[in-house]
Amino acid sequence: MTVSQGERAFPTEDGNDMSEETHEASPKPNNSGPIQKYTLLFLVLACLILLATAQLLEGSDPLEPSTYNSYTRQAMQWRKGKIALDGDVTFLELAIYEGEYYVSFPPVPTVPIFLLTFIWGEDVPDTLLLQLYSVIACVLVYTILKRAYGSPVLAAVWAFLLCFASSMLPILQDGAVWYQAQILAFLLTVAAIERTQKGKLTTAMIFFALSVGCRPFNVLYGPLLLLYSLQTHLRGLNRRRKIMELLPGVLFGLSIAAMYALYNYIRFDNIFEFGHNYLPEFSQEGGVQFAFSHILNHLSVFIWGLPFTQTAEGLAFTKFGFSLFLASPVFICYLLWAARDIIKRRMSVMKTAILITFFAHVLLLLSHRTGGGFQYGARYFVDCIPYVLLYLILPKKTGEAATQIGLAKPPWIEYALLCFGLIHNMIGLVFINL
Repeated sequence: MTVSQGERAFPTEDGNDMSEETHEASPKPNNSGPIQKYTLLFLVLACLILLATAQLLEGSDPLEPSTYNSYTRQAMQWRKGKIALDGDVTFLELAIYEGEYYVSFPPVPTVPIFLLTFIWGEDVPDTLLLQLYSVIACVLVYTILKRAYGSPVLAAVWAFLLCFASSMLPILQDGAVWYQAQILAFLLTVAAIERTQKGKLTTAMIFFALSVGCRPFNVLYGPLLLLYSLQTHLRGLNRRRKIMELLPGVLFGLSIAAMYALYNYIRFDNIFEFGHNYLPEFSQEGGVQFAFSHILNHLSVFIWGLPFTQTAEGLAFTKFGFSLFLASPVFICYLLWAARDIIKRRMSVMKTAILITFFAHVLLLLSHRTGGGFQYGARYFVDCIPYVLLYLILPKKTGEAATQIGLAKPPWIEYALLCFGLIHNMIGLVFINL
């Protein structure tokens, strides 16, 4: 394929070259109708209506601060020039080290809350903030898919379902510390993918590094983002040019990592320790945070567990998690797509890397002692949804129209699965919540 001057080429799925312009919006359908013109507005309204409906069904107030407001407490201490809290708060997960009490979670979610404390003080509406993160993330997913497939309506439908037909929906109803970290990590990871797709590698690496400061296992996305860049925007450049393009982002990312290390060292005299190992359940009661035995124990819950259990009163919703595939059916879709590609011998290097990393991430999450604790669904595995997004934006085969998502057109199997996920998560959040 001949590529004009100034238009960078990169490989399609079968190894041939494809222009960046073709990849970013290929092909472009007719988007001049009123629905297409205002699709983004309709998407945002749909998000707001969904979240408001969920809030009404649950009977909670998005402006009311969460009881589990560790990050707000941390932000208020930062304003005093301190890191340790003034004392123990028994219902929060606080690390105890040398007689001091510390928030036992990575620090990045404290930053936006710190800024908001100058408006709301100790009463930051953290639930509303959480929901804002989710809407921004949905808009970014829409941007990514619209750029890849060219259809605003297709992008909006899939963005909405990818985000909300999953275990992300139930945790948007309370701004608790665990959910702050998880949803902000999701937003930052999606932002990193969007910037990588656009070829803005430095910004992408900054967003990626910040996501790791919310959920450390998100570090697994880094190599995939670099590989995507090398196989798309940087393909065809000589080694020196590739290094020069990647170096600023890598250095920014490492600088942010160094700040995490310094923050950890100040608190725990260990650059890798962010606090969980000093929770009483691990430091005093002999619990093990990560172990292979936890994987075996969690298989029956998070792989094939059901969303309901039999009780003396009859069937009841499971309160401590169930199958990640039922909780977030997008993972079923992903495995179906991967199986199709394996059978048809369409597994590229990038697709293989995404699949392997996805399974590695799932195993690491399964190795955690609690698996997320009290919850409806499988909230830890929301961290893995961006792998599906990465899969969806990979270059297509030469001559293949990048205008549809799914096994068939229209993808009724996928739509049925995702609508099931949306409905049951909406029902579950009413009965299982903090």
